Amino acid sequence: MKVYIGLPRGFCAGVVRAIDIVELALEKFGAPVYVKHEIVHNPYVVRSLERKGAITVEDVEDIPEGSTVVFSA
Repeated sequence: MKVYIGLPRGFCAGVVRAIDIVELALEKFGAPVYVKHEIVHNPYVVRSLERKGAITVEDVEDIPEGSTVVFSA
């Protein structure tokens, strides 16, 4: 069996935009930036954003009042 891989490979535009939004929020407002639910379904990307200061939460009750929040789609 032959496997053909299309180029260029990478994330779809929506994933790129979601990552960019979290990174922009971190640059503009500083850490921490709370993210309601995983912003993308890629654990490596989520961990990378968490190392930069993003905090993923499942419940809005876990977000301190006055915090910067990004909601996933």
